[in-house]
Amino acid sequence: QVQLVESGGGLVQAGGSLRLSCAASGLTFSSYAMDWFRQTPGKEREFVAAISRGGGSTHYADSVKGRFSISRDNAKSTVYLQMNSLKPEDTAAYYCAASSRYTLAVVTALYDYWGKGTLVTVSS
Repeated sequence: QVQLVESGGGLVQAGGSLRLSCAASGLTFSSYAMDWFRQTPGKEREFVAAISRGGGSTHYADSVKGRFSISRDNAKSTVYLQMNSLKPEDTAAYYCAASSRYTLAVVTALYDYWGKGTLVTVSS
């Protein structure tokens, strides 16, 4: 059974940093491109960052470019999202997702598996 488990969310002041982790099990992690999405109540889930299977290619939403960094450790089956210079508008539930067929995709429908999310709250 495939599981993606996010952790690292919490409450942080504007300008602060958080590091999210997503631990995968039940799949061959290195065969999956990984992504982070986020969602706030009443809004659609939006793309944040993506990383290729080997970690050599990444892609970011314009809203987080230069502040967030995605990385992965295939030996640990874990993908990370380092979030710096956080803003109140970054407040959301953050989800990791895995895709076996697509790389650096920004559309939720192209992902096979999803975690249950971790909440990030940025206070002003």
